[in-house]
Amino acid sequence: MSSVLYDTPGPRAKRRNVLLSVAFTLLLLLLLWWVWQKMDDKNQLEWNLWEPFTTSEAWTTYLFPGLGNTLKAAAISMVIALPLGAVFGIARMSDHAWVRGAAGTVVEFFRAIPVLLLMLFANEFYVRSTDISSEQRPLYAVVTGLVLYNASVLAEVVRAGILSLPKGQTEAAYAVGLRKGQTMTSILLPQAVTAMLPAIVSQLVVIVKDTALGGVMLGFTELLNARQTLAANYANVIPSFIVVAIVYIIVNFLLTSFASWLEQRLRRSKKSTGAVLGEDTVEVNPAAVRGTYGTGENTGGGAF
Repeated sequence: MSSVLYDTPGPRAKRRNVLLSVAFTLLLLLLLWWVWQKMDDKNQLEWNLWEPFTTSEAWTTYLFPGLGNTLKAAAISMVIALPLGAVFGIARMSDHAWVRGAAGTVVEFFRAIPVLLLMLFANEFYVRSTDISSEQRPLYAVVTGLVLYNASVLAEVVRAGILSLPKGQTEAAYAVGLRKGQTMTSILLPQAVTAMLPAIVSQLVVIVKDTALGGVMLGFTELLNARQTLAANYANVIPSFIVVAIVYIIVNFLLTSFASWLEQRLRRSKKSTGAVLGEDTVEVNPAAVRGTYGTGENTGGGAF
């Protein structure tokens, strides 16, 4: 059966796909075998290097506390960056030029600066201008850098998601008497959330991974920094990198899996599963055009 996106492959295409799959699998196995051999040549597969990960000490003393700090910094950053990004994304579509200009300047400024530079600047600011203790300062600096950068990126995600909706949605809301604020919160944002969710989740994964920058440059005791201490005590640098990489993969997989479940739930909760109709497919009510509803003027009312 053919799809609207592609035709069902024929016999020759199926054979070609099978051959390509087999060739890719063989190349992947060859690469894994080469990596295995190189590690074995350098004695990186010896049991004494991997044995610490089978004991509770390596996890409870090093990895779990580091993972806890990673999740703590990422969670705080997410909680602050998501609503802040939504506010700036909506502000960039304001009817008032000064609001659009101010929001656009803030977003473009922080989006153009590397997140590591923001963390370093925040750390120096807290050292010279605040009384935050040296133990808490790395966490504050990491969260500040992550919030400033990711909020600006999420602002563009929100703006793009709202602008992707047909104009007919806004016009229909105005026709029934909704103000612009009501249209944004009741009509546009609920529909845009589903479209924005994959990009938002991708940015949340970036937040989790970028906490490692604080461990490298600021001494923040997150997962990667804890790995460094563990490797120094057990002399197992390569195995510790591999284990930490697997932990990151598991955490991000759980995050994306939850987001996929949430997206499917949001789609099922919608009353209509069809495509949103554009203005060219909707029959206009002549009474609304003549001004039967009220005075005939735009009842949009207030603007951002």
